[in-house]
Amino acid sequence: MVKVDDAVIARWETQGSRFEVLVDPEAVQDLKDGKSVDLADKLALDQVFKDAKKGDKISEEHLERTFHTRNLAEIARQIVLKGEVQVTTEQRHKLQEAKRRQIVATIARNAMNPQTGAPHPPARIEAAMTEAKVHIDPFHPVDAQVQEILAKLRPIIPIRFDVVKVRVRLPAQHYPRVIGELKGLGRLLEESWLPNGSWSGVLEIPAGVQTELYEKLNARTKGAAETALVK
Repeated sequence: MVKVDDAVIARWETQGSRFEVLVDPEAVQDLKDGKSVDLADKLALDQVFKDAKKGDKISEEHLERTFHTRNLAEIARQIVLKGEVQVTTEQRHKLQEAKRRQIVATIARNAMNPQTGAPHPPARIEAAMTEAKVHIDPFHPVDAQVQEILAKLRPIIPIRFDVVKVRVRLPAQHYPRVIGELKGLGRLLEESWLPNGSWSGVLEIPAGVQTELYEKLNARTKGAAETALVK
C-alpha cells in the first residue's frame, strides 16, 4: 500500500455527493494512460470519503447505490477515471517529470530527421521541448500529447514520425542469438537463407530505433552483421 503522505486525492462528484479516495499517483497515471491496474493494493486507506482530509467516510450502502458494487478497487477505479486528481505542487512536478521522460522516449523511438534520415537523440528532443515551452499534463495519456508536442517541435528541429526498412545479413552461427531481438525491435517483412549459408531479412522498425538496432547487431555478432537501408 502507498503511504498516506505519498498518496493523491482522486475526487468525483455526482448526484450531489462527493467521493474521494487516497491513491498511489503512479497508479493514477497508469489508469489515465489506459493501462490495466488493480487498485486493491494502490490505496493508502481502504475507504471512500466524503472529505478525505477530514476523514468523513461514506457508508457501504451509499456506495452500492451509486456504483452498484461494494468492491473498493472497482469503486476507486471509477472515481479516478471519471473524476479529477488533487495533487500538491511537489507531487505535480514529480509526475510531470516522469511523464516528460515517457514522452521523450516515445518521440526518440519513433521520430527521425527527414533531412538526414537519422534519429534524433533524446537530449536534442528534450532541449527542443524546453525551447518550445511544452506543457506536460501528468494525467493525460502520452500518445494524446505526442502529436501536439510534435507540432510545436517542428519549427525548431526537422522531425517526423516514420518507419524505415533495414536489410540485415547474418552469418548462420549468429542467427539463433539475434533473431529474437530483431523481432522485438520491429516487424520482419521477409527472410531467406542465401546460397552461402548466411541469413538475410528485411526488418521494418520505428525510425528512432536505427541506432539501437545497429549497436545490438554489432555487439551480438562482433561486427559480422551487414545492414543496409531499403528504399
